[in-house]
Amino acid sequence: MSTYVYTFIEKALAGNCLTPEEALRILSSSGAELTFLMAGAQQIKEATLSNRIDLCSIINAKSGRCSENCSFCAQSAHHQTDAPVYPLKSVDEIVQGAHTAEAEGNHCYGIVTSGTRIEPGEEFDRILTAIRAISAETSIEPSASLGILDSDSALALKNAGCVTYHHNLETARSFFPQICTTHDYEEDVATVRQAKTAGMSVCCGGIFGLGESLEQRIEMGLTLRDLDVDSVPLNFLNPVAGTPLQDAHLLTPMDCLRIICLYRYLLPKKRITVCGGREKNLREFQSAIFMAGASGTMVGNYLTTTGRNRDIDLQMIDDAEVTINVCNQK
Repeated sequence: MSTYVYTFIEKALAGNCLTPEEALRILSSSGAELTFLMAGAQQIKEATLSNRIDLCSIINAKSGRCSENCSFCAQSAHHQTDAPVYPLKSVDEIVQGAHTAEAEGNHCYGIVTSGTRIEPGEEFDRILTAIRAISAETSIEPSASLGILDSDSALALKNAGCVTYHHNLETARSFFPQICTTHDYEEDVATVRQAKTAGMSVCCGGIFGLGESLEQRIEMGLTLRDLDVDSVPLNFLNPVAGTPLQDAHLLTPMDCLRIICLYRYLLPKKRITVCGGREKNLREFQSAIFMAGASGTMVGNYLTTTGRNRDIDLQMIDDAEVTINVCNQK
């Protein structure tokens, strides 16, 4: 292994941040150099989190008609897509999804709704009721992704039993205006802080392949490090017809692995979960995510697109010789 890779590993394990130049070297690597860096990322992951991985799943609990204009999103009312549109699902439907997730061994189950936020009222109360039921009836960790949060809503979620709040930054602050103009980046940052202040863990990451530069991929990672988020979902753009990014090119599998590798060096002790777009972007290299530093993956369907067959994913995980952290069923 190249000498500088040992230096990167030592810095990460000591809690010291790579410089932007060092981070760029990871994103620009190829061949044996990338292989060395991936081996180092796996070493960091095993030293901080073991070789076990977590599986998570979500329910698209409320779909479509979002007033935000995020250029990648099929659910935006600003775009003409074939994404499903329906109101908030019932408590029973949401809770049943959690029972299914638990039976499949997933550690986390996310309730995801479209829109800028869920206002106080019947919808928010329905979500709180569902979270209480999930906490009482299952051993799974309830998670919510409801958009922008204020302090009262964050505390209500925490008190209901919400373990994790999910809210992506989507991309770097410097690139965000190219992706969304209907709210400010600082609102997303403030939501992360509100969730942490309320006592919830925070799952916060973004989407790659939006047109951002290598430097902006690093920039978002450094922002997540500064915010001290607890877990980081890494998504890769799966272009949707009818959105402004419908003609965007997929990332290469190696680009995806470079990003995963970089984020393990930048965030050595955090859960890093590979989520949307892995099937289209990584293709035959999906099992390599764990060798690049990922400590988990999302299984099942995504918000508006279907995921891979679960049995195929389980075989991939078994072939990669990693062990799944399975929740203890009630």
